[in-house]
Amino acid sequence: MAIQVKEIHSKTLLTQATGYLDIGFTHSLNPYSGCAFACRYCYVRELPIQKFKGIPWGEWVDIKMNAREVYRKEIIKFRKKERPINLYMSSATDPYQPIERKACITRGLLEEMLFYPPDFLVIQTRGPLIERDIDLLIQLKERCKLLVSMTIETDREDVKRIFAPFAPSIHKRLKALQKLHLANIPTQAAISPLLPFTPEFPKILKGFVDYIWIDTLTIGDGAQGRRSSRLKMPQVFEEHQWSEWYKRDLHKSVETYFIQFFPKEMIRISKEEAFLR
Repeated sequence: MAIQVKEIHSKTLLTQATGYLDIGFTHSLNPYSGCAFACRYCYVRELPIQKFKGIPWGEWVDIKMNAREVYRKEIIKFRKKERPINLYMSSATDPYQPIERKACITRGLLEEMLFYPPDFLVIQTRGPLIERDIDLLIQLKERCKLLVSMTIETDREDVKRIFAPFAPSIHKRLKALQKLHLANIPTQAAISPLLPFTPEFPKILKGFVDYIWIDTLTIGDGAQGRRSSRLKMPQVFEEHQWSEWYKRDLHKSVETYFIQFFPKEMIRISKEEAFLR
């Protein structure tokens, strides 16, 4: 799949947290616009940034070349207000998508955070490339509260290929989580969105994570399932005879199942528990 890559300069970088993130986070931080992983269920497909782009989701990426400088300027300004700065990176892109290997925008931001740390940083990704930055993450966790949240939406590669064919394999993501965990970096498996999995799923996460976060397409797309419906996710589930995995209260039964393998305090559910307090 050809990707249209464009270098841009952003006037702002830290976006005030609203909607789903307005539960403790103060800002979202997106090093890029667009995402080459192109997951079929991604709610960003339904946001204005994509609706008016004119290029299919997954086929364009804008590199925010001045992200590091803008971050420094903005956090210095926000620090003067003497309020907490809790960042979610990222809400509308993946900070470790393939272009990051060359562009290093995310790495540059982490380097800047060593001098101007937030109070809390959640890095949300499905990119094993984050292993490259373990050296910085080890330093950063001494300067702020840090959590690396790796999307592991299923343990079935056949399911992953249907919903996210361009995303890294589950195996590679698990290996990255293990390396982060062994480096004493706080880790989370984000089962988001929750896709069909095998009974062995909880077992393969044991020893890799500090937290499990569960979210579904019907309660976690930022619109109570309406965006997922517009993306025809119910039809996709039905087509593959997985309709029982699209129930609105599915997160409850999955939480009950995971509690058999993990302490209840390790398991968190959707928006209400997305911010680690």
